[in-house]
Amino acid sequence: MESSILESIGVEIIGVMSPVSICMLLVVLLVYALSPSNPFSAAASAPPIRTAANLVYLESPSDSASQKLEGALLNALVFVVLIAIVTFLLVLLYYYNFTNFLKNYMRFSAFFVLGTMGGSIFLSIIQHFSIPIDSITCFLLLFNFTVVGVLSVFSGGIPIFLRQAYMVCLGIIVAAWFTKLPEWTTWVLLVALAVYDLVAVLAPGGPLKLLVELASSRDEELPALVYEARPTVPRNTQRRGSGLELLVAGVSDSGSVELQAVTRDNVNRNENESRGNSEYSAVEFGSFGSERHESNRDEGERLLSEENAQDRQSLSSNSSGYSTVIVQSDRATQFSSGASEIINEEMSPLVEMTGLGNEREQLRRDGSEMFSKGIKLGLGDFVFYSVLVGRAAMYDLMTVYACYLAIISGLGCTLILLSVCHRALPALPISITLGVVFYFLTRLLMEPFVVGTATNLVMF
Repeated sequence: MESSILESIGVEIIGVMSPVSICMLLVVLLVYALSPSNPFSAAASAPPIRTAANLVYLESPSDSASQKLEGALLNALVFVVLIAIVTFLLVLLYYYNFTNFLKNYMRFSAFFVLGTMGGSIFLSIIQHFSIPIDSITCFLLLFNFTVVGVLSVFSGGIPIFLRQAYMVCLGIIVAAWFTKLPEWTTWVLLVALAVYDLVAVLAPGGPLKLLVELASSRDEELPALVYEARPTVPRNTQRRGSGLELLVAGVSDSGSVELQAVTRDNVNRNENESRGNSEYSAVEFGSFGSERHESNRDEGERLLSEENAQDRQSLSSNSSGYSTVIVQSDRATQFSSGASEIINEEMSPLVEMTGLGNEREQLRRDGSEMFSKGIKLGLGDFVFYSVLVGRAAMYDLMTVYACYLAIISGLGCTLILLSVCHRALPALPISITLGVVFYFLTRLLMEPFVVGTATNLVMF
């Protein structure tokens, strides 16, 4: 049991860490090419930009350390308050079922990020590397890239690899713009966002916790940009098929309920096998006309009353008994109250048998069910991981290595805690805390020590 859970954790960790590593690597490369600290960059003489993250204070190199710290704290406070207000507004709109508005807003946001912010980075790369391209071709490439990105992220039937690639692109573009913030504001903002993420997800009444619980109660996807390590099919979309469908449910030897979907082609074969096998009972509901409805209902009740006893005996003797329910989905509105009562009577032994498993088996099933749904990572986690590494890249490669290892270690610890707690957890606090601590330790202690020993030929 433990080995299977550990194997699933390892697969999920690799599926999440790989795109995070790619995102951080590409942000570091962009920072080296386009950062104002690079003397060969075209943005070396560009003035600092004013965004929502530095509304109150615009850092200047001539300011003292106390002024920079005070201004950075004010900027971080204002930015976190703005994020909290927007998140509560998002929860309020989702609570009142403004789902279409939220989806259209996210489509517009993705189009804006890919078209304007991504276009600015694309033009900077063209200018930096002197790529010969005309304006019409550049516009067509950027427009196609933006439209395909929006369709890939929000439309169905798109390959999961293309969707994941555009999610990583969104994280890279936003992170590259955040690296243009002043240094003090960036570090204080990262710490403030880690604290906010911890409170918003775990605290009672936190906006992210309310959003996750509301989406879970409705069995819907989160109205947010979320990276999926592997594709998942919502349960509500599996009930939209038309025609004749089968749902085979039963209790296995271990006491867990097993569900198996049977296609339309297997209906006749399963129906013939159910008549010849005493371990299966089949009840078929449909629209047979008003004159035959009562006779079929009475016949179904008689068959169920006689064969349910055999099902209970077979289940109690550690055998696998199954009950098959054939539902005419496109005529579901014609079901009578008597048919509903027969369905409830047929399903009641299965519900009772679910309590035969022990608590350890239930915990195992809960853990496997969590990992069967796949681990999802918010786009903000990609962004701020990459911002931390991008800011470290402005100083030295040694700090980049240290911050990368710290972030990956924190993400691994978060995923392991997720397998233990079986609930939504914030992904920023551990990774950001380790990353900030490792950055300053490397910059203040390790880098002077290594450079000093190398220059004095003590270590080379």
